[in-house]
Amino acid sequence: MPTTAEITIDTDDGAMPTFEAVPDADAKGAVIVVQEAFGVTTHIEDVARRLADDGWRAVAPAFFHRQGSPTFAYDDIASVMPVMGQLTREGLTTDLLASLEYLDAAGFAASNTGIVGFCMGGTVAFFAGTLRPLGAAVTFYGGGVTEGRFGLPSLVDLAAELQSPWLGCFGDLDPGIPVEGVEALRAATAKAGVPTEVVRYEDANHGFHCNDRESVYHPTAAHDAWQRTLEWFDQHLSG
Repeated sequence: MPTTAEITIDTDDGAMPTFEAVPDADAKGAVIVVQEAFGVTTHIEDVARRLADDGWRAVAPAFFHRQGSPTFAYDDIASVMPVMGQLTREGLTTDLLASLEYLDAAGFAASNTGIVGFCMGGTVAFFAGTLRPLGAAVTFYGGGVTEGRFGLPSLVDLAAELQSPWLGCFGDLDPGIPVEGVEALRAATAKAGVPTEVVRYEDANHGFHCNDRESVYHPTAAHDAWQRTLEWFDQHLSG
């Protein structure tokens, strides 16, 4: 069983609460888990545990730490939007680099560090893959594909800046991420100088990986995307 703890990572904007899961044997590498728009939920903590079960040291930082690190119910979109709207490119960069510095100090180089993000975090994970040559990056249904958010360009426009092997998992039924946009992202990332792959699930909606959301959880898609994620990390993170 992995060991879990609530830690803090120091950033230029103060302490960032972080959930950490450490495998019971020597870690193969490290993975940053980027939260959903609903915060570092029990689902995000479970993702970190699953990664630790697979041999990765996982950290899930609270990217809402400037707003008090809140978490929200999945049906409380009204409360989510004002907080998520305060995210900025500068703040995200600060938090991502602080997380990488924490893992570097723990002995994990960028080439041995991956990142995976869900919902809002999927966008952030993609952005992280443009900041540093990480071992690998994975996006689960991250928005902003054709229109930028958080002060970032669209993912299509950012694609040329990818420095990290990137895997994207999307649901065709996602009302906020049209299939046409996903295909435009596939085309844009194919031109990047790193390995990329886009996987679409025709019967899956936004949030299909989250087993705490009965209305959208899609077990088949969730299982397949998770296995692909673990394989992507095993393939691209150097030991």
